Amino acid sequence: MGISRKTKSVNTLLEVFNRKKDAFSVVELVKQLDLYMNKTTVYRILERLENEGILHSFMGKDGLKWYAKCTGCSSDNHNDVHPHFQCNSCGKTECLILEITIPKMANYEVESASLLLIGKCQNCIN
Repeated sequence: MGISRKTKSVNTLLEVFNRKKDAFSVVELVKQLDLYMNKTTVYRILERLENEGILHSFMGKDGLKWYAKCTGCSSDNHNDVHPHFQCNSCGKTECLILEITIPKMANYEVESASLLLIGKCQNCIN
C-alpha cells in the first residue's frame, strides 16, 4: 500500500486523517483545506487515495460522500466491508469495527455493500 506520488497537497490532506480517526465529509474536507488547495485538487487527491487503497468512501445520511482511512487495503483489494455510524446529535461519523457477513445469493454476485447506522453516539447519550 503506497502512494505513487506524495506531493505537499497529498501530505496536507493525509494529515487531516492522521489527526482524527473519524470520517470526514467531502464538504468538510474542502472547507478545512481551502487555504492550501482548491476544491478540484481535494476531489482529485481523494479519488487517487481511494484508488490506491489509502482511503475508502461511503454515503452518509445527508447524501454526501464521506471518507475514512483504510486498514490493510491496497489498490487491488479493498476490504472495507464494515458498517459506519453517524450521530444525529453531534454529526460524528466513524467506522465501526464489526464483522459483517454478506450472504451468498443464487444468481447474484455482490461486488460491494454499504451499511450506515444512524442514532446517538456515546458522548451524546450521556
